[in-house]
Amino acid sequence: MSKLWGGRFTKQTDQLVEEYTASITFDKELAEEDIEGSLAHVTMLGKCGILPAEDVEKIKDGLLQVQGMIRRGELEYTIQNEDIHMNIEKTLIDLIGPVGGKLHTGRSRNDQVATDMHLYLRKRVVEFVGLLIKLQEALLEKAKANLDTIIPGYTHLQRAQPILFAHHLMAYVSMFQRDLERLQDSYKRVDMLPLGAGALAGTTFPIDRHFVAEQLGFGRVYENSLDAVSDRDFILEFLSNASMIMMHLSRFSEEMVLWSSTEFAFIELDDAFCTGSSIMPQKKNPDVAELVRGKTGRVYGNLFGLMTVLKSLPLAYNKDMQEDKEGMFDTVRTLQGALQLFAPMVSTMKVNTERMRQAVNQDFSNATDIADYLVNKGLPFRQAHEVIGKTVLYCIQNKKYLLDMSIEEFKTFSELFESDIYAVLQPEQVVNARNVFGGTASNQVSEAIGRAEQVLAASQAWLHDFLEKSK
Repeated sequence: MSKLWGGRFTKQTDQLVEEYTASITFDKELAEEDIEGSLAHVTMLGKCGILPAEDVEKIKDGLLQVQGMIRRGELEYTIQNEDIHMNIEKTLIDLIGPVGGKLHTGRSRNDQVATDMHLYLRKRVVEFVGLLIKLQEALLEKAKANLDTIIPGYTHLQRAQPILFAHHLMAYVSMFQRDLERLQDSYKRVDMLPLGAGALAGTTFPIDRHFVAEQLGFGRVYENSLDAVSDRDFILEFLSNASMIMMHLSRFSEEMVLWSSTEFAFIELDDAFCTGSSIMPQKKNPDVAELVRGKTGRVYGNLFGLMTVLKSLPLAYNKDMQEDKEGMFDTVRTLQGALQLFAPMVSTMKVNTERMRQAVNQDFSNATDIADYLVNKGLPFRQAHEVIGKTVLYCIQNKKYLLDMSIEEFKTFSELFESDIYAVLQPEQVVNARNVFGGTASNQVSEAIGRAEQVLAASQAWLHDFLEKSK
C-alpha cells in the first residue's frame, strides 16, 4: 500500500516504524471531529473558488458516507494509514476516486489535528460544566436536608469546633464552583480555530479562515500560524483544570471513606455504590470513593506527562506532539466516570445524624467558646486560653466532658464562670455563635445556600444558552 505522502521516498516504511509511529489506535477517537472540520474546510474551498462546485459536492457527499461508516462501526482503520486523517482521506479516495485527494488542498495534518482537538475539547468542556452542575445540585439538596445536623469540624484530623453538616457540604459546593468557573473561562482559549495555518507558515491558496471559523462556530482564529500548529496550552489548561476537579473529588472521597467506617459511622453509602469482599461476607467497601481517590494520580500524571513532552520543544510542529492525545483522552474518560458517579452517590448517601450528635457531645470542640466566654467577662484571651487548657486537662484526667462539670468545678479554674456557661457550651449555641458571613451559624448557612442556588441558576442558564446556540 503506497503512502499518500510517499512520492519523495524510495523505500517502504519499516514495519516496526509504522507500528511505533502510528497514532490511529487512539486518535480514531477524533473521527467525528475530523469529518466536521473537513466538511467546513471543503465548503470554504468551494466558496473561495479554489475547488469547483462539482468537486466540492462530490467530496462532501463522500465525507458524509465516511461519517456513516464511522457511526456504524464499518470503517476499517489501518496503521499503514498512520492516523485518523489519513485513514479518512484514503477511505474517501476509495469511495469517490482521485477527486478525494483535493480535500487536503490548503491545509496540513498539523493544522488539521489541532483543529480536531479544539473541536473535541470544546465539547468536553461544556459536558463537564454540566456534570459539575449536577454534582452541585446534589450537594445543595443534601445541605438543605441537613441544616440542623451538627458534626465535629476537624483540623489536623482532630476534633476542632462543631459545625453544621450543611456547612461542610457547602465547602465542596464552593470548590466545585471554582472548578466550573475555570472551565468556563478556559472555553475562550479552546474556542480558537487553527485551521488555515498549514504546516507552519500558512498557505498560498486564497483561503478564508474566518469563514471556516464561522462554519465551525469558533469565536476566534489563531493570529500566528506557528503558534496555531504548535499550541497545546489549551490541552494543558484542561488537564490542569481536570486535575483540580479530581483533587477536590479525592478530598471528598477521603471523607466519605472515613465517615462510612465503623469508627466514624457518620454516613452510609448506598449499596449501589459499594462492593463486597470475596472472603469477608460482612464487608461493605466504599470502592467508588476509593477509586476516585486513586484515579486522581493518573490525571495528575497526564498533566505532568504533557508538560514534559512540551518542555523545550522548538517551533513549530514536532512528532513529539503526537503524545498529546492519549493522556487527554484518558483524563476525559476518568473525569467523566468520576463526575457521573459522584452526584448520585451524594444524593443516595444516608446521614447518621444521631451518631454525629453523639460525636459532638463527646469531645472538647466547644472549648474555644469557653475562652470567648471568659474574654467577654474581661479576661485577656491568652489568660483565658490557659484557663481552658487546664480545664480540659482536668476533664481528661477525670474522664468527663465540659458539660459534665459542676459549676463548683468550673469556679476552681476561674471565678468568672457562672451558670450561664452551660448554655454557651450547647452544640447549637456553639454553632450559631459563629454568626458572621461565611460562618457555620444556621442562618448564615441558609443564606449561603440561597446565594449558591442563584449562582447555580446562572450556570444552568449559561449551559442552556450554549447548547441552544450549538444546535
